[in-house]
Amino acid sequence: MTIAFTRSVAPTIVDCELTHLNREPIDFARAAEQHGLYERELIAVGCVIQRLPDLPELPDSVFVEDTAVVLPEIAIVARPGAASRRPEVDSVADALRPHRPLKFIEPPGTLDGGDALVIGSTIYVGESARTNSEGIRQLGDFASAYGYSVRPVKVSRCLHLKSAVTRVSEDLILVNSAWVDSSFFKGMHQIEVHPSEPFGANALWIGENVIYPASYEKTRARLEEAGLKVQLVETDELQKAEGGVTCCSILI
Repeated sequence: MTIAFTRSVAPTIVDCELTHLNREPIDFARAAEQHGLYERELIAVGCVIQRLPDLPELPDSVFVEDTAVVLPEIAIVARPGAASRRPEVDSVADALRPHRPLKFIEPPGTLDGGDALVIGSTIYVGESARTNSEGIRQLGDFASAYGYSVRPVKVSRCLHLKSAVTRVSEDLILVNSAWVDSSFFKGMHQIEVHPSEPFGANALWIGENVIYPASYEKTRARLEEAGLKVQLVETDELQKAEGGVTCCSILI
């Protein structure tokens, strides 16, 4: 059984943190509807939803992935790079505590879960505006006790590493090589996003399924041509807040 921890969309999402996008009006009702459909899709592919407490005063709180990095052996509770997001962490730690031993990123380290991509025993960690070298060092110390190695990866022009690359099957990644050096991922087969869809590298692989935004039709075609089973979700309102399909859940 896979548990998917999620949190409702805050009505304050219009005041979200933005780094690489211009601010646009966000339709809260539509964002909430899209998030509900996303949760339904998680259930359809075999997940059990566990809702975290609502945090209506925290604009980015729907993007729960950034608050933790969960491995089979341990959960590392993050310290988000945006100070406004740090109050999100306590409720996530409480939810994870029954399932994993916990370790915590401490100041001056910062780490966003969206910067951590686990492939086998390697954790690729984005050096981004939200994750610093001290956060990466602490993550490496915690994970190395369980046989993991951490590889820092520079990212540019996007918020997180998983904005630029995600895993879509056992040996296949989806990547925007304009935002991250794809040579870091030697040994993995690669699908490049369509050039007209630079934000299309964020996909959520669960079992035999890939949950994927409906917005990126040309990249979706590339995934399907590779034989992947793609499940589409509408996420255009959440995308205005620099969100993607990995961001809205923590999977155990």
